[in-house]
Amino acid sequence: MTWAIFYKLLAIVLVAALGWVVGRTRWLGDTQVDPARVLANTAFYLFAPALFFRTTARVDLAHLPWAMLAAFFAPVLAVMLGVYGVQRARRGRLGLPAAAPAVRAITATFGNSVQIGIPVVAGVLGETGLGLHLTLVSVHALTLLTVCTTLVELDLAREHAGEEAHLGRVLLGTLRNTVIHPVVLPVLAGLAWNLTGWGLPAPVDDTLQMLGSAVVPLCLTLIGMSLAYLGLPERLDGAIALSLIKLLLQPALVLGVAHWGFGLAGVPLAVLVLLACLPAGSNSMMFSQRYRTLEAETTAVNVLSTLACIAVIPLWLIVLAWIDPTLAVATGAAG
Repeated sequence: MTWAIFYKLLAIVLVAALGWVVGRTRWLGDTQVDPARVLANTAFYLFAPALFFRTTARVDLAHLPWAMLAAFFAPVLAVMLGVYGVQRARRGRLGLPAAAPAVRAITATFGNSVQIGIPVVAGVLGETGLGLHLTLVSVHALTLLTVCTTLVELDLAREHAGEEAHLGRVLLGTLRNTVIHPVVLPVLAGLAWNLTGWGLPAPVDDTLQMLGSAVVPLCLTLIGMSLAYLGLPERLDGAIALSLIKLLLQPALVLGVAHWGFGLAGVPLAVLVLLACLPAGSNSMMFSQRYRTLEAETTAVNVLSTLACIAVIPLWLIVLAWIDPTLAVATGAAG
Protein backbone atom coordinates (compact mmCIF):
# COMPACT_ATOMS: atom_id res chain seq x y z
CA MET A 1 0.00 0.00 0.00
CA THR A 2 2.75 2.47 0.90
CA TRP A 3 4.70 1.84 -2.29
CA ALA A 4 1.54 2.08 -4.45
CA ILE A 5 0.78 5.50 -2.98
CA PHE A 6 4.41 6.56 -3.37
CA TYR A 7 4.49 5.57 -7.04
CA LYS A 8 1.24 7.45 -7.70
CA LEU A 9 2.63 10.53 -5.97
CA LEU A 10 5.83 10.20 -7.96
CA ALA A 11 3.87 10.04 -11.23
CA ILE A 12 1.97 13.20 -10.27
CA VAL A 13 5.19 15.02 -9.39
CA LEU A 14 6.82 13.92 -12.66
CA VAL A 15 3.92 15.15 -14.79
CA ALA A 16 3.95 18.50 -12.97
CA ALA A 17 7.74 18.60 -13.36
CA LEU A 18 7.38 18.12 -17.12
CA GLY A 19 4.98 21.05 -17.12
CA TRP A 20 7.60 23.10 -15.26
CA VAL A 21 10.23 22.16 -17.86
CA VAL A 22 7.86 23.18 -20.67
CA GLY A 23 7.19 26.50 -18.96
CA ARG A 24 10.81 27.13 -18.02
CA THR A 25 12.14 26.46 -21.51
CA ARG A 26 9.26 28.40 -23.11
CA TRP A 27 8.59 25.55 -25.55
CA LEU A 28 5.00 26.74 -26.00
CA GLY A 29 5.86 30.44 -26.05
CA ASP A 30 6.83 33.14 -23.57
CA THR A 31 4.61 34.92 -21.04
CA GLN A 32 3.33 37.33 -23.72
CA VAL A 33 1.83 34.40 -25.61
CA ASP A 34 0.59 33.04 -22.25
CA PRO A 35 0.33 29.34 -23.22
CA ALA A 36 -0.70 28.40 -19.67
CA ARG A 37 -3.79 30.55 -20.05
CA VAL A 38 -4.58 28.95 -23.41
CA LEU A 39 -4.28 25.45 -21.92
CA ALA A 40 -6.35 26.46 -18.89
CA ASN A 41 -9.12 27.80 -21.11
CA THR A 42 -9.01 24.63 -23.20
CA ALA A 43 -9.43 22.53 -20.07
CA PHE A 44 -12.17 24.76 -18.68
CA TYR A 45 -14.23 25.18 -21.85
CA LEU A 46 -13.75 21.83 -23.62
CA PHE A 47 -12.32 18.93 -21.61
CA ALA A 48 -13.85 19.63 -18.16
CA PRO A 49 -17.41 20.19 -19.50
CA ALA A 50 -17.22 16.83 -21.28
CA LEU A 51 -16.15 15.16 -18.02
CA PHE A 52 -18.86 16.87 -15.95
CA PHE A 53 -21.65 16.10 -18.42
CA ARG A 54 -20.67 12.44 -18.76
CA THR A 55 -20.31 11.98 -14.99
CA THR A 56 -23.69 13.53 -14.21
CA ALA A 57 -25.45 11.74 -17.05
CA ARG A 58 -24.17 8.34 -15.86
CA VAL A 59 -24.39 8.61 -12.06
CA ASP A 60 -26.87 6.20 -10.46
CA LEU A 61 -29.09 8.63 -8.57
CA ALA A 62 -31.32 5.89 -7.17
CA HIS A 63 -28.52 4.11 -5.31
CA LEU A 64 -26.46 6.99 -3.92
CA PRO A 65 -25.51 6.50 -0.23
CA TRP A 66 -27.33 9.58 1.02
CA ALA A 67 -26.17 9.26 4.64
CA MET A 68 -22.53 9.17 3.56
CA LEU A 69 -23.05 12.08 1.19
CA ALA A 70 -24.63 14.18 3.95
CA ALA A 71 -21.92 13.21 6.45
CA PHE A 72 -19.23 14.30 4.00
CA PHE A 73 -20.64 17.35 2.26
CA ALA A 74 -22.18 19.00 5.34
CA PRO A 75 -18.80 19.61 7.07
CA VAL A 76 -16.92 20.16 3.79
CA LEU A 77 -19.37 22.83 2.63
CA ALA A 78 -19.19 24.34 6.13
CA VAL A 79 -15.41 24.62 5.75
CA MET A 80 -15.83 26.09 2.27
CA LEU A 81 -18.32 28.71 3.43
CA GLY A 82 -16.22 29.45 6.52
CA VAL A 83 -13.06 30.09 4.48
CA TYR A 84 -15.08 32.10 2.00
CA GLY A 85 -16.70 34.21 4.72
CA VAL A 86 -13.42 34.99 6.49
CA GLN A 87 -11.67 35.87 3.25
CA ARG A 88 -14.54 38.03 2.06
CA ALA A 89 -14.52 39.96 5.33
CA ARG A 90 -10.77 40.57 4.94
CA ARG A 91 -10.77 41.21 1.19
CA GLY A 92 -11.08 44.99 1.32
CA ARG A 93 -8.41 45.40 3.98
CA LEU A 94 -5.97 43.15 2.12
CA GLY A 95 -6.74 44.60 -1.31
CA LEU A 96 -7.61 41.20 -2.82
CA PRO A 97 -9.56 40.78 -6.07
CA ALA A 98 -13.26 39.94 -5.97
CA ALA A 99 -12.70 36.28 -6.88
CA ALA A 100 -10.10 35.67 -4.14
CA PRO A 101 -12.48 34.43 -1.38
CA ALA A 102 -14.01 31.77 -3.64
CA VAL A 103 -10.63 30.70 -5.04
CA ARG A 104 -9.25 30.19 -1.54
CA ALA A 105 -12.43 28.38 -0.49
CA ILE A 106 -12.21 25.83 -3.32
CA THR A 107 -8.46 25.39 -2.79
CA ALA A 108 -8.97 24.60 0.91
CA THR A 109 -11.69 22.00 0.32
CA PHE A 110 -11.34 20.34 -3.08
CA GLY A 111 -9.36 17.11 -2.82
CA ASN A 112 -7.36 15.12 -5.36
CA SER A 113 -9.90 12.32 -5.33
CA VAL A 114 -8.77 10.56 -8.53
CA GLN A 115 -4.98 10.56 -8.99
CA ILE A 116 -4.27 10.06 -5.27
CA GLY A 117 -7.64 9.11 -3.81
CA ILE A 118 -8.26 6.01 -5.92
CA PRO A 119 -4.91 4.26 -5.24
CA VAL A 120 -5.01 5.23 -1.54
CA VAL A 121 -8.51 3.86 -0.95
CA ALA A 122 -7.95 0.79 -3.13
CA GLY A 123 -4.72 -0.03 -1.32
CA VAL A 124 -6.04 0.61 2.18
CA LEU A 125 -9.68 -0.50 2.03
CA GLY A 126 -9.84 -2.82 -0.95
CA GLU A 127 -12.72 -3.26 -3.39
CA THR A 128 -15.48 -2.39 -0.93
CA GLY A 129 -13.89 0.92 0.00
CA LEU A 130 -13.08 1.73 -3.61
CA GLY A 131 -16.70 1.25 -4.66
CA LEU A 132 -17.90 3.71 -2.02
CA HIS A 133 -15.12 6.15 -2.89
CA LEU A 134 -16.00 6.16 -6.58
CA THR A 135 -19.65 6.82 -5.72
CA LEU A 136 -18.62 9.89 -3.71
CA VAL A 137 -16.21 11.02 -6.42
CA SER A 138 -19.09 11.02 -8.93
CA VAL A 139 -20.67 14.00 -7.11
CA HIS A 140 -17.54 15.50 -5.48
CA ALA A 141 -16.49 17.94 -8.20
CA LEU A 142 -20.05 18.62 -9.28
CA THR A 143 -21.10 19.74 -5.79
CA LEU A 144 -18.05 21.75 -4.73
CA LEU A 145 -17.39 23.46 -8.05
CA THR A 146 -21.07 24.38 -8.49
CA VAL A 147 -21.31 25.97 -5.03
CA CYS A 148 -18.03 27.83 -5.44
CA THR A 149 -18.96 29.01 -8.93
CA THR A 150 -22.16 30.50 -7.52
CA LEU A 151 -20.19 32.31 -4.81
CA VAL A 152 -17.61 33.79 -7.16
CA GLU A 153 -20.16 34.85 -9.75
CA LEU A 154 -22.20 36.55 -7.02
CA ASP A 155 -19.13 38.51 -5.91
CA LEU A 156 -18.21 39.46 -9.47
CA ALA A 157 -21.77 40.53 -10.26
CA ARG A 158 -21.89 42.63 -7.08
CA GLU A 159 -18.58 44.31 -7.88
CA HIS A 160 -19.55 44.96 -11.48
CA ALA A 161 -22.94 46.43 -10.55
CA GLY A 162 -21.63 48.43 -7.58
CA GLU A 163 -22.23 47.99 -3.86
CA GLU A 164 -25.45 50.08 -4.03
CA ALA A 165 -26.95 48.18 -6.94
CA HIS A 166 -30.44 46.75 -6.63
CA LEU A 167 -30.40 43.26 -5.11
CA GLY A 168 -32.61 41.85 -7.85
CA ARG A 169 -30.22 43.07 -10.54
CA VAL A 170 -27.25 41.49 -8.77
CA LEU A 171 -29.06 38.17 -8.28
CA LEU A 172 -30.25 38.12 -11.89
CA GLY A 173 -26.69 38.67 -13.17
CA THR A 174 -25.39 36.00 -10.81
CA LEU A 175 -28.02 33.50 -11.92
CA ARG A 176 -27.29 34.12 -15.59
CA ASN A 177 -23.49 33.86 -15.22
CA THR A 178 -23.75 30.82 -12.94
CA VAL A 179 -26.02 28.82 -15.25
CA ILE A 180 -24.29 29.82 -18.49
CA HIS A 181 -20.97 28.59 -17.16
CA PRO A 182 -18.60 25.83 -18.36
CA VAL A 183 -18.91 24.04 -15.00
CA VAL A 184 -22.57 24.40 -14.08
CA LEU A 185 -24.22 24.17 -17.52
CA PRO A 186 -22.78 20.70 -18.35
CA VAL A 187 -23.82 19.51 -14.88
CA LEU A 188 -27.41 20.69 -15.38
CA ALA A 189 -27.49 19.28 -18.91
CA GLY A 190 -26.10 15.94 -17.73
CA LEU A 191 -28.61 15.80 -14.87
CA ALA A 192 -31.46 16.53 -17.29
CA TRP A 193 -30.25 13.73 -19.56
CA ASN A 194 -29.94 11.40 -16.57
CA LEU A 195 -33.53 12.04 -15.55
CA THR A 196 -34.82 11.00 -18.97
CA GLY A 197 -33.58 7.48 -18.30
CA TRP A 198 -31.83 7.29 -21.66
CA GLY A 199 -28.30 5.95 -21.85
CA LEU A 200 -25.61 7.80 -23.73
CA PRO A 201 -25.13 6.50 -27.30
CA ALA A 202 -21.84 4.63 -27.57
CA PRO A 203 -20.15 7.10 -29.97
CA VAL A 204 -21.15 10.06 -27.76
CA ASP A 205 -20.03 8.28 -24.61
CA ASP A 206 -16.67 7.37 -26.16
CA THR A 207 -16.15 10.94 -27.34
CA LEU A 208 -16.96 12.41 -23.93
CA GLN A 209 -14.73 9.86 -22.20
CA MET A 210 -11.82 10.70 -24.50
CA LEU A 211 -12.22 14.44 -23.89
CA GLY A 212 -12.70 14.02 -20.14
CA SER A 213 -9.60 11.86 -19.77
CA ALA A 214 -7.47 14.85 -20.79
CA VAL A 215 -8.46 16.93 -17.74
CA VAL A 216 -6.15 15.26 -15.22
CA PRO A 217 -2.83 15.37 -17.13
CA LEU A 218 -3.61 18.83 -18.50
CA CYS A 219 -4.29 20.27 -15.04
CA LEU A 220 -1.15 18.67 -13.62
CA THR A 221 0.87 20.13 -16.48
CA LEU A 222 -0.67 23.52 -15.74
CA ILE A 223 0.54 23.34 -12.15
CA GLY A 224 4.11 22.88 -13.36
CA MET A 225 3.82 25.58 -16.02
CA SER A 226 2.33 28.04 -13.54
CA LEU A 227 5.17 27.32 -11.14
CA ALA A 228 7.64 28.12 -13.93
CA TYR A 229 5.91 31.29 -15.08
CA LEU A 230 4.75 32.66 -11.72
CA GLY A 231 7.04 31.04 -9.17
CA LEU A 232 5.98 30.57 -5.55
CA PRO A 233 4.48 33.56 -3.74
CA GLU A 234 6.88 35.70 -1.71
CA ARG A 235 5.02 34.71 1.45
CA LEU A 236 3.88 31.14 1.96
CA ASP A 237 1.78 31.73 5.08
CA GLY A 238 -1.47 31.78 3.06
CA ALA A 239 -0.58 28.58 1.21
CA ILE A 240 0.46 26.85 4.44
CA ALA A 241 -2.76 27.90 6.18
CA LEU A 242 -4.92 26.58 3.34
CA SER A 243 -2.92 23.32 3.28
CA LEU A 244 -3.47 22.84 7.03
CA ILE A 245 -7.20 23.43 6.63
CA LYS A 246 -7.32 20.90 3.80
CA LEU A 247 -5.21 18.18 5.43
CA LEU A 248 -6.10 18.52 9.13
CA LEU A 249 -9.16 20.67 9.91
CA GLN A 250 -11.46 19.36 7.19
CA PRO A 251 -10.91 15.62 7.84
CA ALA A 252 -11.26 16.23 11.60
CA LEU A 253 -14.68 17.81 11.04
CA VAL A 254 -15.73 15.05 8.65
CA LEU A 255 -14.66 12.44 11.20
CA GLY A 256 -16.64 14.11 13.97
CA VAL A 257 -19.81 14.61 11.93
CA ALA A 258 -19.73 11.19 10.26
CA HIS A 259 -18.88 9.13 13.36
CA TRP A 260 -20.58 10.95 16.22
CA GLY A 261 -23.26 12.73 14.18
CA PHE A 262 -24.35 10.05 11.69
CA GLY A 263 -23.08 7.00 13.58
CA LEU A 264 -20.91 5.78 10.70
CA ALA A 265 -18.05 3.38 11.41
CA GLY A 266 -15.83 0.85 9.68
CA VAL A 267 -15.09 1.16 5.97
CA PRO A 268 -17.69 3.90 5.22
CA LEU A 269 -16.17 6.14 7.91
CA ALA A 270 -12.65 5.49 6.65
CA VAL A 271 -13.65 6.31 3.06
CA LEU A 272 -15.05 9.67 4.13
CA VAL A 273 -12.03 10.66 6.23
CA LEU A 274 -9.54 9.61 3.56
CA LEU A 275 -11.44 11.58 0.93
CA ALA A 276 -11.46 14.62 3.21
CA CYS A 277 -7.70 14.51 3.94
CA LEU A 278 -6.51 14.22 0.35
CA PRO A 279 -4.25 17.03 -0.91
CA ALA A 280 -5.61 19.93 -2.94
CA GLY A 281 -6.94 18.85 -6.32
CA SER A 282 -5.73 20.23 -9.61
CA ASN A 283 -9.23 21.53 -10.36
CA SER A 284 -8.51 24.36 -7.91
CA MET A 285 -5.66 25.38 -10.21
CA MET A 286 -8.04 25.39 -13.15
CA PHE A 287 -10.46 27.51 -11.10
CA SER A 288 -7.83 30.11 -10.18
CA GLN A 289 -6.65 30.23 -13.81
CA ARG A 290 -10.21 30.79 -14.97
CA TYR A 291 -10.61 33.88 -12.75
CA ARG A 292 -6.94 34.97 -12.93
CA THR A 293 -6.74 35.15 -9.16
CA LEU A 294 -4.10 33.89 -6.66
CA GLU A 295 -2.57 31.54 -9.23
CA ALA A 296 0.85 31.39 -7.53
CA GLU A 297 -0.70 30.70 -4.12
CA THR A 298 -2.99 27.99 -5.51
CA THR A 299 -0.01 26.36 -7.20
CA ALA A 300 1.88 26.43 -3.90
CA VAL A 301 -1.02 24.79 -2.05
CA ASN A 302 -1.17 22.01 -4.64
CA VAL A 303 2.57 21.36 -4.30
CA LEU A 304 2.80 21.66 -0.49
CA SER A 305 -0.30 19.60 0.32
CA THR A 306 0.69 16.82 -2.10
CA LEU A 307 4.11 16.49 -0.49
CA ALA A 308 2.67 16.70 3.04
CA CYS A 309 0.05 14.02 2.43
CA ILE A 310 2.80 11.38 2.51
CA ALA A 311 2.84 11.90 6.29
CA VAL A 312 -0.76 13.04 6.80
CA ILE A 313 -2.56 10.05 5.27
CA PRO A 314 -0.81 7.49 7.55
CA LEU A 315 -1.61 9.79 10.49
CA TRP A 316 -5.33 9.68 9.76
CA LEU A 317 -5.18 5.92 9.28
CA ILE A 318 -3.74 5.63 12.79
CA VAL A 319 -6.53 7.84 14.18
CA LEU A 320 -9.17 5.75 12.41
CA ALA A 321 -7.69 2.49 13.72
CA TRP A 322 -7.68 3.93 17.24
CA ILE A 323 -11.36 4.93 17.00
CA ASP A 324 -12.43 1.69 15.33
CA PRO A 325 -9.97 -1.21 15.93
CA THR A 326 -11.74 -3.36 13.30
CA LEU A 327 -10.33 -1.03 10.65
CA ALA A 328 -6.79 -2.07 11.55
CA VAL A 329 -7.69 -5.60 10.52
CA ALA A 330 -9.48 -4.45 7.35
CA THR A 331 -6.62 -2.20 6.21
CA GLY A 332 -4.07 -4.89 6.97
CA ALA A 333 -5.98 -7.38 4.83
CA ALA A 334 -6.39 -4.90 1.98
CA GLY A 335 -2.76 -3.87 2.07
